[in-house]
Amino acid sequence: MFKFPFELFLGLRYTRAKRRNGFISFISLSSMLGIALGVTALITVMSIMNGFQEELRSRILGMTAHMTVMEYDRKLSNWQPLYQVLKTLPHVEGVAPNITAEAMLTHKGEVQGVMVRGIDPELEPQVSDIGSKMEAGNLMALKVQPYGMIVGAELAAKLDVKLGDKITLIAPQGSVSPMGLLPRLKRFTVVGIFHAGMYEYDSGLVLINLKDAQKVFKFRNRISGLQLKLDDLFITQTVRKEIASRVDRPLYVRDWTQEHANFFRAVNMEKKMMFIVLALIIMVAAFNIVSTMVMVVTDKQRDIAVLRTLGASPLSIQWIFMTQGLVIGVIGAVLGLVGGVSLSLNIHTIVPFIENLFGFKFFPPDVYYISEVPSHLEWSDVWSVTILAFVLTLLATLYPAWRASRVQPAEALRYE
Repeated sequence: MFKFPFELFLGLRYTRAKRRNGFISFISLSSMLGIALGVTALITVMSIMNGFQEELRSRILGMTAHMTVMEYDRKLSNWQPLYQVLKTLPHVEGVAPNITAEAMLTHKGEVQGVMVRGIDPELEPQVSDIGSKMEAGNLMALKVQPYGMIVGAELAAKLDVKLGDKITLIAPQGSVSPMGLLPRLKRFTVVGIFHAGMYEYDSGLVLINLKDAQKVFKFRNRISGLQLKLDDLFITQTVRKEIASRVDRPLYVRDWTQEHANFFRAVNMEKKMMFIVLALIIMVAAFNIVSTMVMVVTDKQRDIAVLRTLGASPLSIQWIFMTQGLVIGVIGAVLGLVGGVSLSLNIHTIVPFIENLFGFKFFPPDVYYISEVPSHLEWSDVWSVTILAFVLTLLATLYPAWRASRVQPAEALRYE
């Protein structure tokens, strides 16, 4: 018949037993609740940070491709054969040409610098979701209307334009005249307004037809590059190797991690700092375990002396008190895991309830583009937090357990 080691049996017995010192019991309970609250808070905040990161990534990549293939002078010539090759690569779901250039727009005396993107209206939906973000008009209007333009909602509000209005584009590529170098001006008709949910795009991006962009910016038959959409946005390095093995001309390939490197690096740094700050809650609770166990050791010196006289080794005494401390930490960690996972999976229900109860919005829609609190639970974060709580609890039990093993029976029983 299987028997528990007596160290484990005594450790569990001490945990369950009603202590003579009620203050010790209170500190033990508060330590357990502290670890549970710390684990719950850390899992919930990490899930919300993951949700924001995923939401922002989807909004950014909804307006741009996963990869862009170009030449080093940012002008890709003889691109049609390359387009046919890229379409056949594994993991590539769509390929579309584009021209990217900077320009200025003016309307009713208002002037705004913008990024102009020349697109093929038929191929663009393969690499971006701009078609689903249209508030007025549609992408195919660029094909129907000569020199048509689609603008962001914020830009339309700044310049006070609506569908059908004429707007002047000023290109930096000048025209030589007897008066000297003059800027190129071209009148465009607003045929659409989009709302991407990202201020960077809504206030500074306009779309025009690829052929119109070639004329205005003097690209002739060239383009800026070919944009690729992948079936998995995290395999860009694999696709890079495929392009290198299939294409024998020098090319420059940029992916989404390079285009927005600083932004995603800042988000990751913020996530790490939040992890460190909230981990301090668990550390405080673990230090409470230290004080609890030191008082328990002081309270149990007579019992320790009796066990030593009966033949228990110092290592056995250590395991008894480590077991008692670990029970407090493990129960707290498990309670925190259950609480954190439950909150993370139901944050979309809990947050609206709190908002309705107190009559306020965490993220007012007239101020923030993301008006709902997103949450994305990653089990790797859950296990990391739980293991961290367990390790801190284990470390917190080492000193009290070592102190218990150093108790001398003769000294402890001198006045008994």
